[in-house]
Amino acid sequence: MWALAQTSIDETSPSWRDWVSTIQPDVGYVVLLLALFVVPRLLQHLRIPRAITALALGFGARALEPAIADDATIHQLATFGIVSLFLFAGLEVELQPLRKHARLLTSLVSVLALVTAGVAYVAHLVLGLDGRAATLVALAVLTPSAGFILESFDALGASRDERFWIRTFTITSEILALLALFVTLRSESVGTLAVSTGILLAMIGTLPFAFRWFAEWIVPRAPRSEFAFLIVLAVACALITKHLGVYYLVGAFVVGMVAQRFRRKLPALGSENMLGAIESFASVFVPFYFFDAGLAVSTADLGLPAIATGLGFAIVCLPLRWLMIGGLHSVGHSGRWFISHRIGVAMMPTLVFTLVLARILRDSFGAPPELFGGLIVYAVISTMSPTWFFSAAPPEFDAPQLPDVEPEDVLDRPREDV
Repeated sequence: MWALAQTSIDETSPSWRDWVSTIQPDVGYVVLLLALFVVPRLLQHLRIPRAITALALGFGARALEPAIADDATIHQLATFGIVSLFLFAGLEVELQPLRKHARLLTSLVSVLALVTAGVAYVAHLVLGLDGRAATLVALAVLTPSAGFILESFDALGASRDERFWIRTFTITSEILALLALFVTLRSESVGTLAVSTGILLAMIGTLPFAFRWFAEWIVPRAPRSEFAFLIVLAVACALITKHLGVYYLVGAFVVGMVAQRFRRKLPALGSENMLGAIESFASVFVPFYFFDAGLAVSTADLGLPAIATGLGFAIVCLPLRWLMIGGLHSVGHSGRWFISHRIGVAMMPTLVFTLVLARILRDSFGAPPELFGGLIVYAVISTMSPTWFFSAAPPEFDAPQLPDVEPEDVLDRPREDV
């Protein structure tokens, strides 16, 4: 039956492709804008996250016209999208409140490292991958997507206690995953890792001086330039880490973390106009990232072996993550299993990390189609899980909102009663 369906598609596809090839490029971009900014909002009423719809639109566009997967304009717009995503993820990190809960974070890091190592070992045995590729698979199926999850607070009706634990788990997991990703991708040799680490540390050490220089010399002479400075800095650092071989996300995330530190010290970086401009920028470009991610997936990548692999990942990894997160929360919270359950389910989405690492595995490690496609299937299932379990409206992942700068962060009150 599968072969018959494929034959039917192949027989009809030439006529579709002939028709699509007659569309002028400028008209095609107008159609793309309409599709990315209208269709996902229509399907959101069916509780389908807009990011998933954009991903599906990219997959469908490639099926109709494979040449669109090589469109340089879409790739560039997608780059701005992924930089925006991890710039926002970095802006969500506030280190001072996290330091107040060092014991909790130590427990989290220990458990996350142990579970990641265990999953990597199983991937090595079952999938026959080397150590580096197996580690990337473990990170792909275990790392929650901070932006997606933190934007789901209102949709899930999360209480203050739940927000504390979800936020702490998510941020800790993402920081640990980024460190593991950097080490894994640059560990071909000791020399490569040492040089890459030195460049990254130099970049991190330079950023505070860049922010101070901008605040003291540029802002007085060029007011309202905060938005352009932060975006340019994020893109520049993202390109640096991309050339280091660790993709765009590490550089953009680091810039976001440093900018978060300076939001209180430099009022220009915390102005409502700048934050609103960044939010609008992300809202425009993030859908292009998911569309481009869909363009990377061909029909051959989503055969029955890939679907079976994705379902296998979901059956094994989602309960494992739920037990790990819920178990950690339940320690010291006897009689609060319902809250532990909600927190565990809320942290299921892995969309962005899974998409990024699936492409790295395919492009740099030669991952087979069934593994690449299986990770895509798993990403969709994990991302849809909170909506299915809570019957809540999906979060607007392509329209992120930064939290207001307050004297006391929500992390400072982890144990407030629900």
